[in-house]
Amino acid sequence: MTTTSDILNNAGLTSAASLTTTAQTGQQTIDQAGFLKLMTTQLQYQDPFSPMDNNQMVAQMAQFSQLESTSESNGYLQNISDALSGSRLSDAASWIGKSMLVSSNIATPDRSGEYAGQITLTQDAQDVAVDLVDNTGATVKTIDLGAQKAGDVGFLWDGTDGNGNPVGSGGPLEVRVRGGQTSAVDTWATIAAVQSPASGADAQLITALGNYKPSDAIRLG
Repeated sequence: MTTTSDILNNAGLTSAASLTTTAQTGQQTIDQAGFLKLMTTQLQYQDPFSPMDNNQMVAQMAQFSQLESTSESNGYLQNISDALSGSRLSDAASWIGKSMLVSSNIATPDRSGEYAGQITLTQDAQDVAVDLVDNTGATVKTIDLGAQKAGDVGFLWDGTDGNGNPVGSGGPLEVRVRGGQTSAVDTWATIAAVQSPASGADAQLITALGNYKPSDAIRLG
């Protein structure tokens, strides 16, 4: 007797029981035309003395309908994901030219040559100072902050001496804190560009301090 499995094999189609596995693996698919071929082949090869069970045919049709609906839903979800990814990239692109506060003990000058950041004191301190040190270990600038309460304390240097003349090479400087205990040192970095990885990962904000994700920004300025 010809079995349902034989019928499907003769038609070169996957069985209804394997449709779910096929949809999950993505190795093979069956569309409406394929399903019609499946149905007509079943009718063609059915035993006239033992015709195909109508309940089996209805079950197969229902299963196909469910799989088609799932496929459409996945397509809609992918479209939504693509739209959201594009929106995130567009939002990140609007940050170009702005500054972001990130966790780093290295300060770089912005377009005007200023160095800025903040330190987080764990307790009150009476004589706090920030030293900006170059790559040779020399202190380029000392910023006296005096007495400060526990918490975030900002610092800023315009990159010049008392006469307004530029000091140092204008390169990155290490931030060293004296006179207080700190739990964090953060600096401002200018966002020069935005990079969108081909892998679909989060957009990368390119700065002189390195590349950061938008979520790395403590504050945007």
